[in-house]
Amino acid sequence: MAAITQPARKSVLPEPSGRAGFPGTLRSEFTKIRSVRSTYWTLLVLLAVSVGIGAAISAGTAANWSHTTAADRATFDATQASIAGLFYLGQLVIVVLGAMVLTAEYSTGMIRTSLTAMPRRITVYVAKALVFAVVALVVTLVAAFIAFFLGQSLLASTHQSATLSEPNVLRAVIGSALYVTLVGLFAFAAGAILRHTAATITAIVGLLFVIPILVHLLPASWYQDLERWLPDAAGRAISGTIGGQDPHLFSPWSQFAVFAVYTLILLVVGGILFRKRDA
Repeated sequence: MAAITQPARKSVLPEPSGRAGFPGTLRSEFTKIRSVRSTYWTLLVLLAVSVGIGAAISAGTAANWSHTTAADRATFDATQASIAGLFYLGQLVIVVLGAMVLTAEYSTGMIRTSLTAMPRRITVYVAKALVFAVVALVVTLVAAFIAFFLGQSLLASTHQSATLSEPNVLRAVIGSALYVTLVGLFAFAAGAILRHTAATITAIVGLLFVIPILVHLLPASWYQDLERWLPDAAGRAISGTIGGQDPHLFSPWSQFAVFAVYTLILLVVGGILFRKRDA
């Protein structure tokens, strides 16, 4: 008896269209970051802290302006006061989010699934960093401009409020957002190296907050030589608008470039380790 053969059933799945590429990885990473509830809470806290602290400083300054000395009025930086919340506490919040972008996948084991779907590790690494940087920059820019305009409205009674058209003001507002975004990338790279959320946050807080305090305890001549090489000096330089505030620092963008080099080095080291180590 002749064997009866049935025609092969056609697959309902689409034919493979080639290797998974960078655009698809970007979409995947963006889906990940926006599907996690902690992302929204962290960014909301960043906005609240940046705007709230800046408003509190500006309102408090305006309320006590009549008791402010002439020397303090001469050195008062209205722009820096309004965006102080973003610089001082916003960077702490973004450190948490930057660290968790990668370390959270290690803690849950999701990183294995990600690397199975996209075996090219550098593609995954760059996509994660780029998606995080774009999200962080958009939110920090929004926070910086809201904090600035609200702070200046609260400082209007002092007649010392600033406008974006004044020298260095726009640079300070945008530069502060760029600095905080860079801090987040710094934490992201550290997360790729340490692969543990708590260890990453502790290390970055130590570098950005604890070490500058300890260095400040050194003899004045030593501190003045080291100050310009500290990571946090970029934020202080880029957010100020009054010339000559700290003669021991480089110019604002040069000081920012120092921290950018630190971040780039850490990103490269993190990328190399991410490529070579097991998930």
